[in-house]
Amino acid sequence: MSIRHGLLALLEPGARYGSQLRSEFESRTGATWPLNVGQVYTTLNRLERDGMVTQDGEDEAGHALYAITERGRTELRNWFATPVDRSSPPRDELAIKLAMAVGTPGVDIRQVIQSQRHHTVKAMQDYTRLKAQALASIEGGGSTERDDVAWLLVLEQLIFQTEAEARWLDHCEVRLIRLSAATGRPAAPGRPPAGEQPSAPSATAPSGRSRR
Repeated sequence: MSIRHGLLALLEPGARYGSQLRSEFESRTGATWPLNVGQVYTTLNRLERDGMVTQDGEDEAGHALYAITERGRTELRNWFATPVDRSSPPRDELAIKLAMAVGTPGVDIRQVIQSQRHHTVKAMQDYTRLKAQALASIEGGGSTERDDVAWLLVLEQLIFQTEAEARWLDHCEVRLIRLSAATGRPAAPGRPPAGEQPSAPSATAPSGRSRR
């Protein structure tokens, strides 16, 4: 997540101070990715060092104000114009967990999948409920507040993301069942602890829910 570009976007309308930027960032994204004041000021210091923001006096309460510079505006325009790079995807904890579960002694990967699926579906239901509330607020009251619309877009991204994750988990379970049937080995084989002999392979795929 590019905090620096998010702060530049929030500074585009006018000068802001640190905690104000944090509040506006969280309001715009529904606090999905919360920031602390330390992160904000560290990022502002780096932006100032790079000539993208400058200190612009203080407000009446004595808060130090920061303003975007022309160099910062150029950086912001380039950020909006450039697609997000997907050639080096960020680490995904769930994908790493399932990859490590395969072959780890004593781990039932089918149970790991089912537990995660339950959590993912619950999250998707929560996001869908929040979306309905957001739509009711926007459409019912005719609200066009940018923070409300921005939060709706974030919610819809989270819904699509959890839907895709649920489908992928279903695919993983089906894949394990098919591999088990093809090889005659359990879907979550694991390696026996040192000194123990492996048990005879089972010709029956483990039972459980599977969906296409």
